[in-house]
Amino acid sequence: MNDGIVPSPFGPVDAREGFFYYDEKKAAHAINFVEKLIVHTKGRHAGAPFLLDPWQKEEIVKPLFGTVMYDDQYNEYVRQYRIAWLEMARKNGKSELLSAFALLGLVGDFEESAEVYSVAADRDQAGLVYNTAKRMVELNPILSNRLEIIDSKKRIIDRKTNSFYQVLPGDAAGALGTNPSMVLFDEVLTQRDRHLWDAMRQGFGTRRQPIMIAATTAAYRTAAFALEEHEHSLRVREDQNLDPARFVFARNVPDDWDWKDEGRPPSEEHPRGTGWYLANPALGSFLNINNLRAEAMEAAEKPTAQNSFRVFRLNQWVSQANRWLDMHLWDENGSLKVDRERLKGRPCYAGIDLAATGDFNAWVLLFPGSPSDPDADGWTVVPHFWVPRPAVAKRSAMKSSFEVWEREGYLTVTEGPTTDFKAIFRHIARDAETFRLRCFGYDPWNATQLVNELEEQGLTAVKVPQSAARLNDPSKAIESALAARELHHGGHPVLRWMADNVELDVTGDGLVKPSKAKSGEKIDGIAALANAFFLTALPADEEVHVTFVNFNEEYSDSDLEALLTPASRQRDYFLDDDD
Repeated sequence: MNDGIVPSPFGPVDAREGFFYYDEKKAAHAINFVEKLIVHTKGRHAGAPFLLDPWQKEEIVKPLFGTVMYDDQYNEYVRQYRIAWLEMARKNGKSELLSAFALLGLVGDFEESAEVYSVAADRDQAGLVYNTAKRMVELNPILSNRLEIIDSKKRIIDRKTNSFYQVLPGDAAGALGTNPSMVLFDEVLTQRDRHLWDAMRQGFGTRRQPIMIAATTAAYRTAAFALEEHEHSLRVREDQNLDPARFVFARNVPDDWDWKDEGRPPSEEHPRGTGWYLANPALGSFLNINNLRAEAMEAAEKPTAQNSFRVFRLNQWVSQANRWLDMHLWDENGSLKVDRERLKGRPCYAGIDLAATGDFNAWVLLFPGSPSDPDADGWTVVPHFWVPRPAVAKRSAMKSSFEVWEREGYLTVTEGPTTDFKAIFRHIARDAETFRLRCFGYDPWNATQLVNELEEQGLTAVKVPQSAARLNDPSKAIESALAARELHHGGHPVLRWMADNVELDVTGDGLVKPSKAKSGEKIDGIAALANAFFLTALPADEEVHVTFVNFNEEYSDSDLEALLTPASRQRDYFLDDDD
């Protein structure tokens, strides 16, 4: 056994003698490189030496770079780990640590013609690590004199060793032909599949001690690939023999922990701390607990904010098989009466959710302000719903509720087997005459001739793509208004029923939208409300002036059908999809 090399506590428990060792000198080299050559780049510590916190030094850098094995092909000790899985809550310095490792791999890893790559789901995400590394170079005279930055290509070159550090596009095709010595893989949770991961790893073949360092926060369980790697990593942490080439650092608050309990800082009894401190080892160092406390207070009022807090602050993998909206909070927002007469002439937005055939259709008006004051904070909601009578008959368990809602004017039950678009047209036309209706938002996938005719009659329609990227902000706006008790819906019973039905689609990185597929019953009113909220964020370059069909005149059903349906489509339009 070489001097300075002792058995490693990080390796397989039953590794044969002489196989797995901890080399203090190699660990010290990595630490010295970071602390003596790397500087902080942001905030009040910018330009100061990058002094590793004890948890970074003892639990990541030392075992990762100091654990070695003997390679008889190279006749020397090389790094044991080929994959490093670093999982902790957000804002604990993952990206900064990756940037420091990138420069270590470029100039401090004793690798001729090194190829170091930053990869992520997209080039911009990968560029975050590069941008910090670039700034680290610029702020250190030794590194800036030795390294050449080509910012247009997101590349840093070390001509002395013919090495480079490069950002790659976020796809497997961009990884073809690479020969990486080190890969920095940021935010694995955003990866849709394992293609990029495998492409980078399979490029390792000719390197002496290649390594891929993956850093991520927990995600929603819909992030299938990241979840698979997370679960494998936890098994390896329990039994290193399962995958001796994988290093695991994972700080996850147990699922049964009360998420509101801050826990305790590290102590002799709990060296890694408990609760928030376990998932956030930087708490008390460069992460301020007051920020987490403020987020926790918000999360107590908003169900999705609670899930987001658990995922990104407690590093828990959260399933979304839960109701979205807190109905006690919903009811608190319905205390003010909403009177259509008092809203006459006020500006508003609208959202529509149209059924393809014989089911619920929703039209929701969204007025800035309270029911009595247009200048007040918040929003006032005025919905209306239509459903064909056969669809009511199919829901025998709710027949009495539907009858009450119809009798009290909250729901229009139309005759005939399919949606009565003429009735919807009449209602929207009257709303356009009664209120200053700026525009309405609709789902382009399920657009019907009704939308086209509404546009032809002078109403401005806006397509609202039904993706999480587009509906995330409207969904959060609904949550925020509810939490502030500023979503005045007047206790509308049909809208309440639909609000009680909603479950969410959640992407791996936490974007949300109401899910018709997951929700057990109808949510059309909430979908229309989200479409309306989407419009409130659009720039209002100028006031939309609406001219519309004058319903002071008499229109027969045949007149309306002519408006709604070109002659060539009159038959097809009102047929079920299956006809």
